[in-house]
Amino acid sequence: QVHLVESGGGSVQAGGSLRLSCAASELTYSSYCVAWFRQTPGKAREGVATFYSLDGSTVYSDSVKGRFTLSQDNAKNTLYLEMNNTKPEDTARYYCAAAGCLYSDYDVFSREALRGILYVYWGQGTQVTVSS
Repeated sequence: QVHLVESGGGSVQAGGSLRLSCAASELTYSSYCVAWFRQTPGKAREGVATFYSLDGSTVYSDSVKGRFTLSQDNAKNTLYLEMNNTKPEDTARYYCAAAGCLYSDYDVFSREALRGILYVYWGQGTQVTVSS
């Protein structure tokens, strides 16, 4: 059973930075995707960024592109989301999600990998609050 644990959330002023961590255990697929989603009450869940293990590809939502960056520590089975130049609209609960995945090319990956319905395993989330 895959287990995902997020950490690193907190409060930050607009323009500041945070680094979220997603520690994964028992993720034994030969090819998998690990993604970050966020959600605020009353709003739809939004895919933020996804990492594709087969070739290291990443995709970001337009709302965070250029500000957020994914990185990984394979020895720790951890995926990080570096959040820079944060904005109040980044305030949300952030969730890590994972699933086995296999894509034929980057175009398909970038279109599909931020869709929450594709993910089987989810963490409990970590709250991020950005104040203006």
